[in-house]
Amino acid sequence: MAGQLLERDAELDTLARAAGHAAEGTGSVVLLHGEAGIGKTSLVHALRSQVPAEARILVGFCDALSTPRPLGPFRDLARAVGHPLAGALAAGDRSEVADALHAELARKRPTVVVIEDVHWADEATLDALRLLLRRISSLSAVLVLTYRDDEIGRNHPLTQLLGDASHSGEVHRLAIARLTEPAVRNMLSGSDLDPVEVFTLTAGNPYFISELVASAEGASVPATVVDAVLGRLRRLPIRHQDAVEQLAVLPSSIDTQLVEVLLHYPASALAEAEEHGLLTVGPERVTFRHELTRRAIVDAMPGARRVELNRRALAALEQLDASAGQLVHHAAEAGAVGAVTRYAPLAARDARAAGAHREAAAQFARSLTHLDRYPREEQVELLESHAVECYTIGASEEAVRSQQAAVELRRQAPDRKSLGLSMRWLSRFLWFAGRRSEAERAAEEATAVLTKVEDPGLLAWALSNEAQLAVLADRRDEAARLARRAIDLATEAGDRAALSHALNNLGSALWSDSRREGLCHLREAIEVALSIDDVEDACRAYVNVSWQLVDDFQLDEATDYLNEVLAMAERAEFLGFLNYVQGIRARVALARARWAEAIDAAELALVDHPPARCVGLTVLASARVRTGSADPEVQLTEASRLARRMDELQRIGPVAAARCEQAGLRDDWAAVITYAEPVHAEAMRLGHPAIQAELAYWLRRAGVEAAVPDSDHPYAVQARGDWRAAAEAWGGLGAPFHQAAALADGDDPAELLRALAILDRLGAVPLARQVRLKLRALGVTKVPRGPMPAARRNPAGLTTRQQEVLGLVANGLTNAEIAARLVLSTRTVDRHVTEILRKLDAPNRREAVERAAAIAHPGAVSPTPARRAGRASGT
Repeated sequence: MAGQLLERDAELDTLARAAGHAAEGTGSVVLLHGEAGIGKTSLVHALRSQVPAEARILVGFCDALSTPRPLGPFRDLARAVGHPLAGALAAGDRSEVADALHAELARKRPTVVVIEDVHWADEATLDALRLLLRRISSLSAVLVLTYRDDEIGRNHPLTQLLGDASHSGEVHRLAIARLTEPAVRNMLSGSDLDPVEVFTLTAGNPYFISELVASAEGASVPATVVDAVLGRLRRLPIRHQDAVEQLAVLPSSIDTQLVEVLLHYPASALAEAEEHGLLTVGPERVTFRHELTRRAIVDAMPGARRVELNRRALAALEQLDASAGQLVHHAAEAGAVGAVTRYAPLAARDARAAGAHREAAAQFARSLTHLDRYPREEQVELLESHAVECYTIGASEEAVRSQQAAVELRRQAPDRKSLGLSMRWLSRFLWFAGRRSEAERAAEEATAVLTKVEDPGLLAWALSNEAQLAVLADRRDEAARLARRAIDLATEAGDRAALSHALNNLGSALWSDSRREGLCHLREAIEVALSIDDVEDACRAYVNVSWQLVDDFQLDEATDYLNEVLAMAERAEFLGFLNYVQGIRARVALARARWAEAIDAAELALVDHPPARCVGLTVLASARVRTGSADPEVQLTEASRLARRMDELQRIGPVAAARCEQAGLRDDWAAVITYAEPVHAEAMRLGHPAIQAELAYWLRRAGVEAAVPDSDHPYAVQARGDWRAAAEAWGGLGAPFHQAAALADGDDPAELLRALAILDRLGAVPLARQVRLKLRALGVTKVPRGPMPAARRNPAGLTTRQQEVLGLVANGLTNAEIAARLVLSTRTVDRHVTEILRKLDAPNRREAVERAAAIAHPGAVSPTPARRAGRASGT
């Protein structure tokens, strides 16, 4: 049965065609995915005989290290592609790595680049791949990414890359299915084994089948795959068993030089282990036949044996001057605390330099477990570095904890300058964690400390930080005063980073009074930040502009800024900003009444970062209120709690408006007054016209005379009773739900019918119901019935859009074909499919279809293996 590749013809044909197109100058991406042992690597091996004669295949591996090595798979490729890539890897710059690889692939020779096990990739690798994806269509190359479905959760770093792949020209998605029972019978032909027993034990997984068959004795098979692997291992001489166990503690492929240092004999002496199907020995590397084989061997070892073998691996790697990431992995596995404290900070700094912020945060955290082993000054540096990396990836509470510990150590030293800087960072991290009052106290202390230092640049930073918090609290006059003082000090000190930060705050503070002046300062802040490569503050300025534009319902302009900041934050891996930007994107989609798009973006904002989470929850609740699709109470309750905790009108106002809308649709006007009055008063006091106008509208609908700002904001026009002008304004701004709601305020039957048509088209059921009642009360006899009621709520918790997508998946359509059918972006369909798999707890698309059917019809018989046999393996 060795070498058999069954039920994979379609997938192999797709790979071969992609290689052929690459030879003609058209590049593409192949996403090869499925569960562990399903045969992804076997397909890649089979491809070698199918590519054009002049083509080459380059393979890089992602490691199963506890913390992946930055740019690991590209280091594997460096040997085959020469000096430019090696130089870029030595510098650790992911952009240079992507550029070097692009230059290599731009040559005329067609190339298949395979990156194995991308689910284990570090962030720097994912980012370099993202840059390559954007250019692949113009290259004579195929980029094949293999990964396991069951390793990809909703917040897995690979998810974003898979979304980007959808926009990279031609994309092939190959979902590798399990083998059918007839295929298993074919594999077992000439054997005494029972195909039904083997199929039952393995569920059609090719690797499991091959292990059981190879380890069978006569007509009996081992009870488990682990038993099968260990049975093969125990048939080797003791010397070779020891060698295989030693190699098993080393994740992924193993350099032959390392093999020789570890075993004291050449890799070629491992022939017997190779013949037993445990290893694959090549001229440069030794690999286990499958990662599952390696794990089975490691998991079966006693703990003391694992520790000893990792200790030997550590010594060998130290002798070969291996990367700090590899060294710290084995140091931790061996319990070598001294080596952990020595190598973890180095690994963290390497990861940080490569832009692998998740890995950097993990390695700094590993250092902190032994903090007392470092000198005091290094303790502070490690704590602050960990805090910054956690802030970058959006782990705000972890950032706060580490920064607080650093501040306490700073207090014990006489260096007031460093203390002031530490306090300023603590203030920023506290705000990101939603702890506003603590953030303001830290900011005030930072200013007090730095005022005595007599360094204008540092004082500018402290004052600008206070200005930022004042802006966020809508204390705009105070913010403008602090920001102008910070600008003067930053200019005096020549500190362009502080200048950009302060301009950012001044522009945001002035926006309400003069959008033109505010935008001018914000644009200058972006230019200054980009001139010194300060991506963080450039992102912050873009976010501030976008937020203000959405408040003003300038949706097209806001989208332009959002697209710019998304690209910038993705390149820099600023996950905190990415999550927040998704929340603003959700606000835009909600305003445009694109419910599914709004929900998709809002769910991406539901992270452990209160400012972003509050926005996402508010949008989700509003979409539910407007469509009547589900009870929004859970989302509204949590959003309200977060908004009050942050004590910012920009959070409190939208939650109050959503509450008012929910109550208004139930004709509960007393509740509207309760929700709107205090927040309306606060919006008046702070001078926030958009929130004041929206709540004034709801109060006036509830019969309360409320102050309306002197503004042409459509909500202000609507609050003043001019529903026709408001409807026209909303329509011009591309906000159809708001347009219909304004039309619904009038008593003109023709305009009410127009509103009803819009609402029915949008699926805005609750307000459409109210409009129908109003039409009947006005004596209109022919009120359109509207669309048929939606089917009862899906028992699997799938939204209407997700049910629609799943139906097309069941029909065999790819994500790109579904996107074209539903007029959506492929990325949106990707997210729907990911969420469907999560809700159904399904490892792949086929299982999702089957589980949805089982949930919808619990009395039905599940498809038997024979029934499944007729299905195409690639769907």
